[in-house]
Parts: sequence; C-alpha cells; structure tokens
Amino acid sequence: MSDHKVIGYFAYHRGGEVICDGDSCVIAGSEEKMKAYIAASAGEITKKPTIKKTRFGEIKRGMELGGAYSFDEESYSRFHPVARKAGINAGPEDFSEQRPGKVHLVRVQKMPLSRN
Repeated sequence: MSDHKVIGYFAYHRGGEVICDGDSCVIAGSEEKMKAYIAASAGEITKKPTIKKTRFGEIKRGMELGGAYSFDEESYSRFHPVARKAGINAGPEDFSEQRPGKVHLVRVQKMPLSRN
C-alpha cells in the first residue's frame, strides 16, 4: 500500500517544532541530507533535532490538514509518482539548476476546493 511507502526524512524538536523552510516542513531524501540541510541552516536552528522517516500516508494526512511540504530531489522522486496515483496534482520538477551551497526544494501544498 502506498501510504506506507517511505518518502524521506523530517526533523523536529522535543516540543514538536518541525524543521521548516518558511512555512513548509522539509522532507529530505536521506538522513545524511537532512543533517546537511540542518548544518546549512545552523544560524536558524539552535537545538539538535530528532530525525525520523516519514511515509506517504503521514504527508498526505498533513496536506489534508492544510500543511505544506518542501522536498529535495531524492524525496520528491519518491513522492511524485505515489502522489499522482493518489490524485494529488504534483507535476514533474526540474532539479537541473542546483546552486552551490543552496538546497533546491520543491514546495507542495494541497489547495482547498473553491466553493461557488
């Protein structure tokens, strides 16, 4: 079942505060990449966070509650095909223009249905 597919890793602090890029939870493709993202954000992150795997079902539930997620290339390559099968409008992304010292993240958020 796709809800159990591991998409990547997220990080959080003891109080439940999640490592974010603006208002979206960062999902890295590996624990090592999450550590590198945290190290690059050292000025903003003062406490050592806990890093955990996250599955598609957890991300989907978060999106249903209005949450936004930012994926790196590796995690997005896992998320994209599963999301499409689940009816989430997530298109292919171009990660070819990586800037040195900068992590390219793709932000995804489920948009609420408009009521006419």
